[in-house]
Amino acid sequence: MRDHILVLNAGSSTLKASVLAQGSEIAEASATVPMHGLADAASALGRALQAVATNGIDLARVRAVGHRVVHGGSIFTRTTEIDEAVLQSIRELKSLAPLHNPVAAEVITAARAALPGVPHAATFDSAFHATLPKEAYVYPLPYEWYSEWGYRRYGFHGLSVTWSIERAAALLGRNDLGVVVAHLGAGCSVSAVWRGRSVGTSMGMTPLEGLVMATRGGSVDPGVLLAAQRDHGLDVNQLEDALEHHSGLLGLSGRTGDMRELLALAPADDRAALAIAVFERSAAAAIAAAATALPRLDALVFTGGIGEHAESVRRRIVLRLAASGVPSIDETLQSLEPAGDGDRVLVASPVAVLVVVAREDVVIAREVSALIP
Repeated sequence: MRDHILVLNAGSSTLKASVLAQGSEIAEASATVPMHGLADAASALGRALQAVATNGIDLARVRAVGHRVVHGGSIFTRTTEIDEAVLQSIRELKSLAPLHNPVAAEVITAARAALPGVPHAATFDSAFHATLPKEAYVYPLPYEWYSEWGYRRYGFHGLSVTWSIERAAALLGRNDLGVVVAHLGAGCSVSAVWRGRSVGTSMGMTPLEGLVMATRGGSVDPGVLLAAQRDHGLDVNQLEDALEHHSGLLGLSGRTGDMRELLALAPADDRAALAIAVFERSAAAAIAAAATALPRLDALVFTGGIGEHAESVRRRIVLRLAASGVPSIDETLQSLEPAGDGDRVLVASPVAVLVVVAREDVVIAREVSALIP
């Protein structure tokens, strides 16, 4: 009997695979393998499938495959079964997510070849933000850039945000929440969610906008980019490379974009310490700004690798938010924070502060099961 959902989450440098029984939130097998660019997609998929098979999963029992795709543009606002036309559209959106969509398309191609007898479906990180009000997604640029060219804010990390608000509701015993979700990892975003609907988010038309990230600088004065082009002759490809691969924590520190490594370096490395401080300031500012999109702020959720595990960073971000109504809870947070990992409420009121372990795989599996019964 085919009763498993295989979830494939292709990032810019890794491929995550997990297998869930239909209707379950427990991953029966999972694997994360490195992926070195587009040329390695098929090989990475082979290693991931071998890893889950080694964990006792019979791939013949997979009834459907769900793929995370970062950018669906205006075309895809819900989970969609993949055919050649859908795959081509995902490829054509590469200009909006050059680090992610091309890799996702290659993994999809390889997976359809490896598992041809089952349906494949794509879930889109941008789809959750289809509820954004127009005032939140139209840029203050010449209106024709939106009306004729389609330049607008989309937002991302929607699968992570979906899981975060569900867990926050369960942990707090309420469904009427105004929540800010801070997804802090290699990519970072902050989203404002009112009673389950996205009403604001920090990422924009592409995943470059918003917070400081591992190798992306987030929002910067566009005049800086014009100056680099005018004064130093950088062309569009060089600017894109700098913005995507050499900015953010890596650009500031000159050493690494990995927060764990930066925290270890910071006591003896001024640039590592600066990178962390800039990151914390950026995250706190984005959280405070997101709260203005809500009628009421009930909860702040931290998720993603940094949000879940970097306790000192999390605490300092919260301390910066005292003026925004999030309690100044340095000593309280230290005394209440449980050891180890897992979903937990750090502070219950007046604004709850929570940590939620990212489980995009559960959301993807559920979406795929609903689409392909």
